[in-house]
Amino acid sequence: MTRPTILGTGSYLPKRILTNRDLEKMVDTSDEWITTRTGIKSRRIATKGEETSRIAAAAGKDALKMAGLTPDEIDLIIVGTMTPEMAMPSCACFVQQELGAVNAFALDVNAACSGFVYGLDTADKYLRCKPDMKALIIGTENLSARVNWKDRDTCVLFGDGAGACVLATSDNNDSGILASRLFSDGRLSDLLMLDSAPSMNPDLNFQTKNNNKTEIGSEQGPYIRMKGKDVFKFAVRAMSGAVSELLATVDMTVADIDLLIPHQANIRILKGLADRLNIPFEKIFINLNKYGNTSAASVPIALDEANREGRLKKGDLLVLCAMGGGFTWGTTIIRW
Repeated sequence: MTRPTILGTGSYLPKRILTNRDLEKMVDTSDEWITTRTGIKSRRIATKGEETSRIAAAAGKDALKMAGLTPDEIDLIIVGTMTPEMAMPSCACFVQQELGAVNAFALDVNAACSGFVYGLDTADKYLRCKPDMKALIIGTENLSARVNWKDRDTCVLFGDGAGACVLATSDNNDSGILASRLFSDGRLSDLLMLDSAPSMNPDLNFQTKNNNKTEIGSEQGPYIRMKGKDVFKFAVRAMSGAVSELLATVDMTVADIDLLIPHQANIRILKGLADRLNIPFEKIFINLNKYGNTSAASVPIALDEANREGRLKKGDLLVLCAMGGGFTWGTTIIRW
């Protein structure tokens, strides 16, 4: 039996570091307030030449190098992002151009913070149908361009970056993607949103729900808006439930997990996830303190760091899970 297997991982973090001390000079907050509530100490901020597609391509190059492949050997490029530099062409097409991956077809997936997990599952399905394919999956975000820097509840959370992996089928029955499952619930969309620019069609201006009444909501600007307490409660339940349900389908338990790589959203969410799953905290990979919430880039950046730090050994059971606006959420089980 052939299974899609990760051949290489990569990542890219912008050079500029924005610390909590820096934020103290920008908004009414403090290093202590941010650290105790989020676990974040710093985040990376993109500057000139670090557009969403360019940092995605840099992460992709990193993953290809580890995999020992050239760009023209890639058949499929999937980019998970909610912050492309433009609506059309897709971010994935810009990545294809930047890499010179002339034989690939390319597409974006917008599942917010779940984008990489969604992209990985999509590539998995393609490769199971066409085992000769090789895929590059990337999560990339430029969230600093979509944050209201006057809103301390959101601006302290987010950072920029990109992570990637190369996927190809393997005849090794002991390794590869064992199972995955994706979820969404559009009824919860108003809890976490990112507005777009107002429509040029006045009859179709973007609208939001408020107490079951419809109101024009575009005047706030194209910023991330979040109801933090509600997101926290749902995130813990959704991710823990998805992990437990998927483990049961492959006749495994939480005790079988060697490393859990969750979306790096908030330290309280990660602690709640650990408690709900009853998994030792040391089995959860965390880099939230260095990069903040990088949305779709979060899981692949953490995956690459865990891989390069030697946290993943052959035969290890790895679980990825994420939750984002939509709501979207999902999990993937991998035998390394």
